[in-house]
Amino acid sequence: MAEEGRAGRFVWHELMTTDPEAAIGFYTDVVGWATAPYDGSGEPYTMWMAGDSPIGGVMELPEQARQMGAPPNWLAYVSVTDIGATAERAKTLGGTVIMPPWEVPTIGKLAVIADSAGAVIALLQPETPMPAVPPSPGRFSWCELLTPDPEGSLAFYANMFEWERMMDMDMGAAGTYHIFGRDGEQWGGVYRPPEAPGPSAWLYYAMVDSADAAAGRATAGGGKLIHGPSDVPGGDRVAICMDPQGAMFAVHSKGAG
Repeated sequence: MAEEGRAGRFVWHELMTTDPEAAIGFYTDVVGWATAPYDGSGEPYTMWMAGDSPIGGVMELPEQARQMGAPPNWLAYVSVTDIGATAERAKTLGGTVIMPPWEVPTIGKLAVIADSAGAVIALLQPETPMPAVPPSPGRFSWCELLTPDPEGSLAFYANMFEWERMMDMDMGAAGTYHIFGRDGEQWGGVYRPPEAPGPSAWLYYAMVDSADAAAGRATAGGGKLIHGPSDVPGGDRVAICMDPQGAMFAVHSKGAG
């Protein structure tokens, strides 16, 4: 069973892409990750490493997903203590179970769901406890939900994972930015982008030494700069990018530059 204080946290970030080899070269340059093979999935799978610690993975976008029109994308896993009950709760709250719970030896039980507004996220009931680690370069530091229904989405995740609405920030023409977390820790934000009121989707921020330098490496490596680099409240810097295969991601650095 997962460590009780760990349940409800983001614990794994996975890239599903049309060209894993190219993606590995791109992200090792942009973010600075190392990689390590994982042989227990039955399909080719490579882990992203922050130092000696695995923090996520990359795999080929499944053919079934391609046929359904899914583009390359990042998928995050949230730790739970009872994956069956959590998946059922998602349905009662207006979500959808895309892939019901299945077991991966030595890892635990996994499931994929969509929230009440359609954003896809995954569940992980780990076989062994996963200790909480503060954000640092090479790890993911912020998780952001872009949704046409911020209030409904906040209610969905509060019921699913006991996430707390910690702060509402007036962003002027950009609307209100809702920060969520738990136990005094801020984990991410929820907002409705005025320029893109389309389907609900998650965006994940990897911490780097310099958001500006990482954004430069992303464009030099064939990616696209979607927004920034720009300052955010608190004096940090962020940039939103798209990798060469079309997956959206973001980078975040502490302080200017």
